[in-house]
Amino acid sequence: MNQPLSSQSINQDTALANLLDADGSINLEKLLKAWDAATVRLQDTHETLRLEVTRLTDELEIKNREIARKNRLADLGQMASHIAHEVRNSLTPLTLYVGLLGRKLEEDTESRTIVRKIESGLTMLDSTVNDLLHFTSDRQPLTGRFDLFSLLQEIREELEPQLEAQNVNVVLDVDLSTMIKADRQMVRRSLANLILNGLDVMPGGGRIVVTSYETDSAVEIEVADSGPGFSQEIAKRMFDPFFTTKNTGTGLGLAIVQRVAEVHDGWLTAINCPEGGAAITLALPKHIMEAAA
Repeated sequence: MNQPLSSQSINQDTALANLLDADGSINLEKLLKAWDAATVRLQDTHETLRLEVTRLTDELEIKNREIARKNRLADLGQMASHIAHEVRNSLTPLTLYVGLLGRKLEEDTESRTIVRKIESGLTMLDSTVNDLLHFTSDRQPLTGRFDLFSLLQEIREELEPQLEAQNVNVVLDVDLSTMIKADRQMVRRSLANLILNGLDVMPGGGRIVVTSYETDSAVEIEVADSGPGFSQEIAKRMFDPFFTTKNTGTGLGLAIVQRVAEVHDGWLTAINCPEGGAAITLALPKHIMEAAA
């Protein structure tokens, strides 16, 4: 609030009086000190304003990048969803016909081998379609309460053949009492994708450790592998849709996990571990859990 004119006049008169000697002449030393003090205040104010403008500019740039990213993903999602549905419509009868053909050629070993290869290719194509449909799904989470340790045990048992084939050991360092309130199917697919991501980078064997932490704001689930870790270049793009460093796969695994985190108002982080390997953490906010109670 502005001071009344009379108050401003009194303050100005007082400030001027402080610069005068007893004989009424201006004291240069006092004038210079007052000038220096005013200059310092102006510099401090200018620096404060500059820092605030820089902060707001950075925030605006981050928001603009995020909006641009979401717009790109929305366009990409519409296209991918259309393609996935069209492929699935053709894939279903193909799978059926190949199965019928396989039964007719059961005794023809050479033909049966060819049919199995076709079936394997169709299975891989179906997996790609499923990834696309999961990535483009716009449904909101169906929140419910479930046991995290039991969920992880299910995933480990499902992946047991691959784990044994690659000599990879999955350790569950999770408290048996840890309960999660979220979309169980979404979280299950996310954690399965993170474990599969660890498997992909350890073809010669290794170890995956799944740990859960509880903070004031969220429950964080970390999946750490003993693989080679990732470079800064990969770190910048690892959550982008269709980005992959593998010869096979859609590059949607981590993008799906990112999407699951977003629809739960959560977040996803990735770091290289000091002892080697990489760790990816899925965080689910507690306010989502409390709302579902």
